[in-house]
Amino acid sequence: MDPATTAAPIQSDCETEPHSVWSWWPSWRPTSMSLLKTTESKILACIQNDLWARFVTLPNQDRIWTLTLTNKVFHKPAAAKTPLVMVHGFGGGVGLWIRNLDALCRSRPVYAFDLLGFGRSSRPPFPSDSAKAEEQFVNSIEEWRQSVGLENMILLGHSLGGYLATSYAIQHPSRVSHLILVDPWGFPERPQTQTEENRGQGTEVVKRPSPPRWVKVIATVVSFFNPLAVIRAAGPWGPGLVNRFRPDFKRKFEDLFDDDTMTQYIYHCNAQTPSGEVGFRAMSESLGWAKRPMLQRVHLLPPSMPLTMLYGKWSWVDNSSGYKVVQIRDQAHTRVLLINEASHHVYADQPEEFNKVVENICNSVN
Repeated sequence: MDPATTAAPIQSDCETEPHSVWSWWPSWRPTSMSLLKTTESKILACIQNDLWARFVTLPNQDRIWTLTLTNKVFHKPAAAKTPLVMVHGFGGGVGLWIRNLDALCRSRPVYAFDLLGFGRSSRPPFPSDSAKAEEQFVNSIEEWRQSVGLENMILLGHSLGGYLATSYAIQHPSRVSHLILVDPWGFPERPQTQTEENRGQGTEVVKRPSPPRWVKVIATVVSFFNPLAVIRAAGPWGPGLVNRFRPDFKRKFEDLFDDDTMTQYIYHCNAQTPSGEVGFRAMSESLGWAKRPMLQRVHLLPPSMPLTMLYGKWSWVDNSSGYKVVQIRDQAHTRVLLINEASHHVYADQPEEFNKVVENICNSVN
């Protein structure tokens, strides 16, 4: 057994950033890593197959909370197949895959982990430079892969996870057998907000109406804070705030839990010391645009690497970026699929259809 993948003691959940401005509010915020662990354990208790949950320690001693699932009945056939690795989106964690893990491990091992700075993984400082923040995320994924001992994988990323999975595949193409992007964040370029002229050419850039002044003021104020600061600032009202503004999470999983388990999970994931969200803030501009749009780099993926982009038909993520990727890659091994009656969280809105599509993609690999 690789010593880097041994289970950590129960009492040592995860390191936190030692000099956080939030660290003086422990009693104000009704959260802790222990409460996150307890809530997550209730979610993972739904899993029917063999589950190995542990921290994977990286060379710099950061720890990545990792799940490995294998089929309870057919171990040997699954072991011979390329594993599926699932990367969650902004503010998420491994618990959000609860509708998918059992179904997808039927014929191969499935790995899911909390991104560095999110969930139960370590929460180190992130640089304010967008390229360096992205590099820290991607390097942690590669170090995780090495520590776990995977030669190659089918890599699936949702939202921010899709952005990081693409960056990883560009930098480590030999490790990715198929790239699956689910409602990926950060692909389109930010549209022009006003009329500009190309100096020297006299050509006009696309005209778009400028947002109202009050929108600009609010965006400016919000830009000074981390995206989820309001949840922490709300203190004891934080859990109720999540329930009020994200009731959809409760509805998506209501057949599994008849209480606030999933919204509590979201709350505890995001009320901890901000870390990954600091990295995300460094990578994003106001109103959520990526500072380094992936459409500018997607051509760096090897033409031979199969790529499938899944979008929820009702999602706020513009699926036109997917069709632009098809054009950029000259249709080479690239598909765009829309899942009906699904929003941004495709995997939870239509889990049966999502699982079927992903399983078919995996079977096309081996």
